[in-house]
Amino acid sequence: MEAQTEAELCFPLLVNSSCRKPMNHPETFFIYVLFSCISVVTVALNLLVIVSISHFRQLHTPTNLLLLSLAVSDFLVGFLLMPVRIRLMGNCWLWGSFMCALFRYTSFIITSSSVGNMVLISADRYVAICDPLGYSTKVTHERVRVCVCVCWACSVSYNGSILHDFLMHPDAYNSCYGECVAVINYVTGAVDVVLTFIGPITVIIVLYVRVFVVAVSQARAMRSQIVSLQGSICVVSQKSERKAAKTLGVVVVVFLVCFCPYFYPSLAGEYTSTTAAFSVFGVWLLYCNSCFNPLIYAYFYPWFRKSIRLIVTMQILRRDSCDANVLH
Repeated sequence: MEAQTEAELCFPLLVNSSCRKPMNHPETFFIYVLFSCISVVTVALNLLVIVSISHFRQLHTPTNLLLLSLAVSDFLVGFLLMPVRIRLMGNCWLWGSFMCALFRYTSFIITSSSVGNMVLISADRYVAICDPLGYSTKVTHERVRVCVCVCWACSVSYNGSILHDFLMHPDAYNSCYGECVAVINYVTGAVDVVLTFIGPITVIIVLYVRVFVVAVSQARAMRSQIVSLQGSICVVSQKSERKAAKTLGVVVVVFLVCFCPYFYPSLAGEYTSTTAAFSVFGVWLLYCNSCFNPLIYAYFYPWFRKSIRLIVTMQILRRDSCDANVLH
């Protein structure tokens, strides 16, 4: 009986202070397989985006640079954060308090930088649609690089401030050895939910609504000015309207669905713990947004499908493959 008790402990030598290993339920194996598949798909999709934009010269545009930054953050979610989360589901934290603090801090940085990249992409599309003549002068490679660097730098400094107490005392909320718990109080959580959720989603909605309104007005202007081509213009404009509406809907709905459960404790005025069952569900749904992002922002581009074929068939290994025409 004593041997069985010790086997259930994370650190058998610390009988009085060690955490117990989580119990394995019948559905545990299915959950492991499911989350592992999500991790692999997230890594694969975002890696395809990274390779495509980095390799093909035609894709070296300011807009695609933002997509590249988003893909990098989402790739790190699938490559670093998801495997550790899977490991934590059935085992104890065995890597010490320093690695615990580093993991929590890294996870906050990566996820918030992904949100920042989404806002930058929305702003880029807003300028491209609402001011097409001035787009090339306002949105340059240099300015986009600066914006991307600022986005990541702000994520590092901001999350360092909200996790300051936890980083100074990573064991403060651990009830036993073998636990890695980060808790954000409701005041800090309220600030975080405004800056990381309410603020970005408001900006995204406002910008995309503006883009949709401008796209619809431009289509109507074309129909009213060109009478001889009215039939074809109607078809093209209707497709543009549907595409703009679909993009707006997908972006906003996916963002809300993936982020709402994670920020629900903060919205409800509760403490945000990373160990509660509902919080674990919210974290994984938040991570799944990194799997959806490449589908939303890249998969629907024709160049992405063509570049995938070139990558999968290993044609990118050919000489001068970086100059391949992937836009037509």
